Amino acid sequence: MISKIRAYSALLYILLVMPFGIALMYIFNAFHRIIRRSIALVFFKLFRVKPYIQGNLDPSAQILIMNHQSFMDVMYFEAVHPNNLCWIAKKELGEAFLYGHALKAPKMILINRESKKELVYLLKEAKDRLDSGRMLCIFPEGTRSKGGEQLLPFKSGAKVLVEHFKLKVQPVVFCGTRKSFNFEKLEFDNTPFSVQYLESFIPENAEWFEQLEMRMQEVYRAMYQRQNQCMVE
Repeated sequence: MISKIRAYSALLYILLVMPFGIALMYIFNAFHRIIRRSIALVFFKLFRVKPYIQGNLDPSAQILIMNHQSFMDVMYFEAVHPNNLCWIAKKELGEAFLYGHALKAPKMILINRESKKELVYLLKEAKDRLDSGRMLCIFPEGTRSKGGEQLLPFKSGAKVLVEHFKLKVQPVVFCGTRKSFNFEKLEFDNTPFSVQYLESFIPENAEWFEQLEMRMQEVYRAMYQRQNQCMVE
């Protein structure tokens, strides 16, 4: 019951605050990062969200590559990251009522994953954002996972971006954000979730992406097992 009340309260916050934030981003577009960060910070303080952090954020990285479980993943980085983030998301999200404009107003990159022609568009838009000093953010799984012990297979978009622009990568692993806030089921247990920053790097070999997928899976599995062990104890 408390989880549902909290979830509906979070939904009410989003429905009340988001339209105002979207309007401000369209009117004062140069300040959209400040507006987005303010909305996320208030959300974290209002609902007393509790992340456990391991490792160090690297503001010099040019792209964040992370697994995806929940709306909370995005809110976390919108609240804490010092850089102007540019999320790469599937095009359908840009068509959603309200939330679509939350992506369009700050010029996030929306792509049709089913179209092979989208690669040219993705590279063009990514160059524009990088030239503007923005940091790219991508979920290589391509969609939210169910929060089990296994990450979804990585898609190649992140690999293409990094290699084409020779980007400095910071991998990030989330664990427990879906249990903390499952927006689809409107369940907001607000249990602590974990965020682990892995060391940033510039790829130096052809197998780096496959190695990264294995490394992130290894780190995630250890986090998942620790989390479940704590729940049992």
